[in-house]
Amino acid sequence: MSPSSQAISTAEGMIDAPLLYKGKVRELYDLGEHYLIVVSDRISAFDYVLDPAVPDKGNVLNRLSAYWFELTTHLIDNHVIHTDIDQLQHIIKPQYRELLKNRIMVTRKAERIDIECVVRGYITGGGWRQYQQGGEINGIPLPAGLRKNDKLETPIFTPAAKNDVGHDEDISFEVMVDMVGLAVAEELRSQSIMLYQYASSYCEERGIILADCKLEFGLIDGKVILIDEIFTPDASRFWAREQYALDVEIDSMDKEPVRAYLATSDWDKQSKPDPLPAHVVEETTARYRDIYARLTGAHI
Repeated sequence: MSPSSQAISTAEGMIDAPLLYKGKVRELYDLGEHYLIVVSDRISAFDYVLDPAVPDKGNVLNRLSAYWFELTTHLIDNHVIHTDIDQLQHIIKPQYRELLKNRIMVTRKAERIDIECVVRGYITGGGWRQYQQGGEINGIPLPAGLRKNDKLETPIFTPAAKNDVGHDEDISFEVMVDMVGLAVAEELRSQSIMLYQYASSYCEERGIILADCKLEFGLIDGKVILIDEIFTPDASRFWAREQYALDVEIDSMDKEPVRAYLATSDWDKQSKPDPLPAHVVEETTARYRDIYARLTGAHI
């Protein structure tokens, strides 16, 4: 295994820059004028960060985000400055440069808009559960008689209010307007749907269904730009076309091996699970590498 394929649970101690924020997967460092985002190999499920970390997960997430950011620059501006480890020799300790290669992104500092911009092209997951209860999703009424995993006639925008602790909260568009104003809300909705449609068409050409996605935006000098991550397995629901079916739980192309293992284990769901078995970790790494290869044509 090459150094860059080893699992990284944290970059703390590898970088000479202040750590501003440590999420479940990403770490944010302050470079003064810019941010440094490091994507670790940590994996979470059911609100717990699990052990061990999954080799190449952060590698795939960061490279796939960079790939999509570049693909969509003609549609909307984004926060990326570069992903070149060689430009960070002054702050990344030499012994860790190969390890962090492909897991870093230097970005502009944007003011985050605290809305998770979710677009759904298919009725599944939490959207399906909402529909079963009231025939609507986030206040958007849908036709009667839809089946689980049905393709929607047109994609719908179903935002959530971001919570740094706990779950994000599904909200209606009207509540979003109260939070950010009508002009910003309408721009986020139109940009999100446009980006979903672009990525969905791209995925279709590669035998993949983009069932839904979540996007994040920020402001720089009052201009809305795309931030965080984009169309990765952690921020999107990808289905292999050959797996598509109605009325079933489709095996998504992400950390599904971890979820499936935990769901069938004797874990009490009240405390952190025991370390994942090696075969689950290996299968999860393979999943992330596979979606990267199918989307980009390159291999990790």
